[in-house]
This record gives sequence, C-alpha cells and structure tokens, in this order.
Amino acid sequence: MLDKANILKLVQVKMPFGKYAGRLLIDLPEEYLFWFDKQGFPEGELGELMQLCLMLKIEGLDEVVQPLKRPQSFL
Repeated sequence: MLDKANILKLVQVKMPFGKYAGRLLIDLPEEYLFWFDKQGFPEGELGELMQLCLMLKIEGLDEVVQPLKRPQSFL
C-alpha cells in the first residue's frame, strides 16, 4: 500500500464524487476521511488510496507529499 506509485496517485487522482468532487485526494480534509473510516471506504483502489491518505494525515506526513503536486496549467 505504501509505495511510490500510490503516493504519487494521491497528488494526481481527484475525488470522483461527493462534497469534495474534483479535489485531489491529498487535499481532502482529514475530517472527511475520518467520516469514511467510520462509514466505510469505497471499494477498490479509490478506497485504498483514501485510507493511505488518512494514514499519512494522522502521522503528519501529508506535508511531505504536498510538494509532489504538479503546478496547475493556466492554458
């Protein structure tokens, strides 16, 4: 679960639904991820990435991942 490819996906994959649709997974609020932790994460890769994101946020490591975000293009 904690490998380079998954960490990169946290700064590339956007939340596909819900209140924070369109937001990068690494930018999801911790409270939102805790809600999923109680209610159940989505099945598959999305759920696994959200769990990884929550784990990084709990440990304070999300700040280490933030610099990996690509600058937004204004074209």
